[in-house]
Amino acid sequence: MMTSLTLPDIAIQSHPQTLPLDWVGMCGIALPLQCEGRTVSAHADAGVNLENNTTRGIHMSRLYLALEDLENTELNPRHLRRLLANFLASHEGLSSAAYASFRFDHLLKRPALISPLAGWKSYPVSLNAKLENEMFHVELSVVIPYSSTCPCSAALARQLVQQQFLKDFPEQVPDQSTLLEWLGSSHGIVATPHSQRSRAHVRVRLQDNLQQLPLTELIDNMERALGTAVQTAVKRADEQAFALANGQNLMFCEDAARRLHQALRNTEWAAGFYVRVEHAESLHAHDAVATSRYQF
Repeated sequence: MMTSLTLPDIAIQSHPQTLPLDWVGMCGIALPLQCEGRTVSAHADAGVNLENNTTRGIHMSRLYLALEDLENTELNPRHLRRLLANFLASHEGLSSAAYASFRFDHLLKRPALISPLAGWKSYPVSLNAKLENEMFHVELSVVIPYSSTCPCSAALARQLVQQQFLKDFPEQVPDQSTLLEWLGSSHGIVATPHSQRSRAHVRVRLQDNLQQLPLTELIDNMERALGTAVQTAVKRADEQAFALANGQNLMFCEDAARRLHQALRNTEWAAGFYVRVEHAESLHAHDAVATSRYQF
């Protein structure tokens, strides 16, 4: 009769060269998450610190299996805190800090500005959580695309239009029909301001007692503050309305960063934030960038 042998656990054996480590775990774990009532395909990083200087390694499989609790549970700060507490409970005596991060795309169906059309937009999202010495915090990050029209370029274009008007009508102001025809011609509007597709990277530290993940609310707030969110399916009326929105929201990258900063300062569930806006210049071969932060 064969004797049943206990399988060796090399990770917990002592090692003569062990040192405490800040983070040990796994990256790029594929898993489904429940976000705002829908299943999203995500990738997760999971880890703990290793402060016991007599132990060679951690139990990575325990972290992996603990992530299964999120498969059928709504993703929110409360459940993330429970997850990290499970990480630490499974590494009692080894670790005092636990970490988890998640990356996925958040799909939202957005209506056109005027017509009844609608289409999907994808927002890259990341979520980072940490629990250490009973201190817990969650950071929610999202990338939001928008359009930005340069105020300087708009002013220069208007000046060229004025100069063309004086050239075409040097002696007297034309009658209304002639003026309307001139304004609607490429000969009259000789210059237009340059616009660029831009991106806002917003990272928010959520209030500790928050029971929901305010992802769509965060995106909506940021797009309202900017006023020029990129569109999906459009008709000509929507494109015209978009041109109007850009004309009424001329902004340098500094203006965009200040708008987002003020909107986040008025958000109750934001304990702190970091904002970075990038305007992919159509005039230059480089980007214009501005950042702002609050209690971060």
